Amino acid sequence: MDAIRIAARLLAILMVFAGTGGHQTIQAQENHPVTLFAQTVNHVLTHDFTDDNISFLALDPHTGMVMASRWENVDQPIYPGSLVKPFTALAYGEQHSYQYPTHICRGKASGCWFPRGHGKVTLTSAIAYSCNSYFRMLTASMTAAEVSPIAERFGLESPPPRSKGIAFVGLNTEWKISPLKLVRAYLELVNRRDQPGVRQILAGMAQSAQQGTGTEVDRALRYPDALVKTGTATCTHSKNGAGDGFIVAMAPADQPQILLLVRVHGVSGSQAAKVAGEMLRRIQN
Repeated sequence: MDAIRIAARLLAILMVFAGTGGHQTIQAQENHPVTLFAQTVNHVLTHDFTDDNISFLALDPHTGMVMASRWENVDQPIYPGSLVKPFTALAYGEQHSYQYPTHICRGKASGCWFPRGHGKVTLTSAIAYSCNSYFRMLTASMTAAEVSPIAERFGLESPPPRSKGIAFVGLNTEWKISPLKLVRAYLELVNRRDQPGVRQILAGMAQSAQQGTGTEVDRALRYPDALVKTGTATCTHSKNGAGDGFIVAMAPADQPQILLLVRVHGVSGSQAAKVAGEMLRRIQN
């Protein structure tokens, strides 16, 4: 048995040092040997998705171990776009006894990305469709002092002290968060699934995969059952694009076995969902 443990540990160490540059393989942790599933995830992602326009980070939800990464610097804060919305919603909830308003999204007229508008939306449907109009309304009078406690609780960088309004919607370049801290914050959402506000957010992420901006994920899976949040952010690549599409995907929804963060250069979050869906499909196969 000792020989098996030593062999597993040596394999883990070798896999960590096998990566170069932004390409990182499994990060083993003490008392968490590399599993066959982690090796499969690493192999599929690092061998099948080598496009320079695609960055990804895959986490084991049970151990917090990085199973695969192709990201230049996972600790370097970036603009995550609408991926901040769940944490903004929790900050609002703390200030309003977790009573969330209903809102009429009128599309472009009310500042939403969807020209025709989403109509009547709640927090859950606003997460599912990443409704900017809803979150503009929710954050109209919010301050960084109100958002920072939630950010700190979930291990995120806090927004700059003078930030307000659309900074908490992810519509400008004020609030930057590192990819590694971001995925761990989403993992913490799942761990707190029974808490007020979190239930509605996770329901919205399930709805996103079923019929919202993340529908391409469920569409790709043999057994559609994921939690998804999409986002589109200001491009930070040297070759500037219209934006970068982001997606956080976890599957299966009830007890996630993988948490995946994907960024695709030059596309929207809903288009990035296609890439994440294909990744999960190949892992599933």
